[in-house]
Amino acid sequence: MLQREFIYLWYYFSVQLEQIFGYWVLGMIIGSAVSVFAKDHIHNVFRSLGSKKIGIFGIVISSGLGMLSPLCMYGTIPIAASFSRSGIRDDWLAAFMMSSILLNPQLMIYSAALGETVLAIRILSCFLCGITAGLLIRVFYRRKSFFNFHGFDEPENHDIDRDIFLRYIKNLGRNMKATGPYFLIGIILSALFQRYVPADLMTDLFGGNEAFGILMAATVGVPLYACGGGTIPLLQQWLWEGMSIGSAASFMITGPATKITNLGALKIVLGIRRFLTYLVFIMAYAFTAGMIINLVI
Repeated sequence: MLQREFIYLWYYFSVQLEQIFGYWVLGMIIGSAVSVFAKDHIHNVFRSLGSKKIGIFGIVISSGLGMLSPLCMYGTIPIAASFSRSGIRDDWLAAFMMSSILLNPQLMIYSAALGETVLAIRILSCFLCGITAGLLIRVFYRRKSFFNFHGFDEPENHDIDRDIFLRYIKNLGRNMKATGPYFLIGIILSALFQRYVPADLMTDLFGGNEAFGILMAATVGVPLYACGGGTIPLLQQWLWEGMSIGSAASFMITGPATKITNLGALKIVLGIRRFLTYLVFIMAYAFTAGMIINLVI
């Protein structure tokens, strides 16, 4: 009995691994390349915006640059502190930080495993979330500061080897160590879902255009999300079993936005009242985006 169950689980695990492993490897290769060779250029482009008078258009550019930044939130906040000191406005910073929380080049590659439509929706919804956050800060905090970066210095740069090839290999090794366990856990959980969770249950919970399914997906994203690569196998399986694209988009917004390490970092620079406002914004945006996507697709 146990041997048969193991064979079933191994089959589901191996099929899922075969389907998604290439995306994980490619994501690490490209993600590390961006981190080593392009990160400073991306951040310098953003910093240079401080001297330009481009108004609201700066929010759009900031959101796009945030998605290209390879840093995690604990790395983004010290960088954002330096941006603030160099004259970058809070609304631009909000757009950059919001989209940076939700997406990065490596996660874009991972998400390609979900199909072109889901990938495009993820990119667009994250981009618009950053823009929305920036616009809200521009409207409601035009004359007062929203962030408190007191005490933050530049983050430590680990990519300092003179040999550029060695620098890249070390970054790739850190990347594998950071994402590998979550990736494997995600595939194991996906295999368990395939074996033991009826497909009809997933359709009932997350399928169709019902607001309940989108709200459930947004809520489930809060406790389940630990690493972007780890959730891709789960999302792939849920989509196969009837999860609507709107529900998937909602999950992909609340998940990274409420990841515990991101919340811990944000609470430091926002304070309790603005931190709670941030949580309300994320849930409201995720729900609204999911509803619109299901109506359109």
